Amino acid sequence: MSDIAARVKNVVARTLKVDPARVTNEARFVEDLGAESIQSVELVAAFEEEFDIEMDEQSALGVKNIRTAVDFIARHLPPGG
Repeated sequence: MSDIAARVKNVVARTLKVDPARVTNEARFVEDLGAESIQSVELVAAFEEEFDIEMDEQSALGVKNIRTAVDFIARHLPPGG
């Protein structure tokens, strides 16, 4: 799981253009990292590209922090992915 978390944090820092040190497990995309609505959509696309998965956009947009994003993505990865 730590590899997934590290990759999620890198994608978030890069997409939102924030200091990676701010991207903690409990960091909330909007409240803590300043994501705007268009950036939330960009994050979903970036996660799909990074992990080569398809995510339901409505469900993905309901993810509000790093920890839940890691869990969400882990559920969408193929076994052993």
